Amino acid sequence: MHGKTLTFLLLLISIACLDLLLTHCGRSDHKQKLQKQDTVLLTKHWESPIPHQEIPEGLTSISAASCGTCHAEIYKEWQQSTHAVAFQDPQFQAELKKDNIITCLNCHTPLQNQQEFIVRGFINGDYKTPWKEVNPHFDKSLQLESITCATCHVRDGQVIGALGSDRAPHKTLKDPGFLSEKLCLGCHNVVDEASPQLVCTFETGDEWNANWAKREGKNCISCHMPSTERPLFPGMSKRAGHFHHFPASGIPKFKDREAGRLESMEFTESPVHPGYSPGDLLNYQLKIKNSFAGHNVPTGDPERFFLIRYQWMDASGNILKEEVHRIGEEWQWHPVAKKISDNNLKPKEERVYPFTQLLDRAGTYRFRVEVTKHRMTEENARYNQILGEYPLSIEVYSKQYEIAVE
Repeated sequence: MHGKTLTFLLLLISIACLDLLLTHCGRSDHKQKLQKQDTVLLTKHWESPIPHQEIPEGLTSISAASCGTCHAEIYKEWQQSTHAVAFQDPQFQAELKKDNIITCLNCHTPLQNQQEFIVRGFINGDYKTPWKEVNPHFDKSLQLESITCATCHVRDGQVIGALGSDRAPHKTLKDPGFLSEKLCLGCHNVVDEASPQLVCTFETGDEWNANWAKREGKNCISCHMPSTERPLFPGMSKRAGHFHHFPASGIPKFKDREAGRLESMEFTESPVHPGYSPGDLLNYQLKIKNSFAGHNVPTGDPERFFLIRYQWMDASGNILKEEVHRIGEEWQWHPVAKKISDNNLKPKEERVYPFTQLLDRAGTYRFRVEVTKHRMTEENARYNQILGEYPLSIEVYSKQYEIAVE
């Protein structure tokens, strides 16, 4: 009797376990089907990072610091670039914390090695709800290098160079076609709506593709990586190469850093005389031409703009009259992001900004002309809680005149 009871109990337990197992499998299968059904897979190139890269033979790391042990001068140039702090950029960090759209990392830390999660898709197509997995190869120290050497120069176990070298201690591939503007435009030509209030509109590539620069064989590298000569590594004679500071807007990301500035605009002004008579008119004109950039100015981030400011002052510097003109896009950010206007200066385009002042009273006056380049408005910096901490502008042109009316 005891043996039969035990057998019966074991049978009941087996049935219960089987039922539990089938139920669990059914739920798991249902969950997987639901996940696949609701997940929108990645289709745009900027939605995915550069796939995981193994360390090329002959190297111990793909970090910039490791590269710098041999390529010391190039490493120093890169350290001063905005590429080197693209992840730490306070504006980027503020946007990332606000919306947590981790696909934005694909341009600020482009290697999968640098990212804590691997994104497979988006639940219901929403960037804020990614279908993600923990990245077993995540390298935090490499993440802090932002747009690092390996971003451009490491693929499939090889170090890719534009010139190549038979003396390299690591596996090297010469491929100048890969290291062309196509690589730059992977990030600098992205147009997407991450959320109703967060849009990415980097159209620099489209702008370049439609003007004189491309027709004349000028590309991103021509201006932003100017030619130079230096040893590739210690003990080697100088050879032709490209500067890795990537000069551009000149507005730094941090107060204690500098940013390489590339001239894009040409300024021509009408003459201002030191002496006038009461009743005369001061007729001043400043002509601004996008002479040198192969794209619009400003370009990239839609929050960037230029201000042309005229100030008519008395001898003590008190402002009697002020006029301000703006070059850039105007956006509405709430409740949804929407471009309102766009007067960016196109390549080779020129405009004239006039100023007229009736000199009706004798005296000594000052006339100031100032052109400034801005990363964002103070209002937007305040909204992102970085006002006072983040460099917002630089001066690109200024003149001041002392004028006697007598």
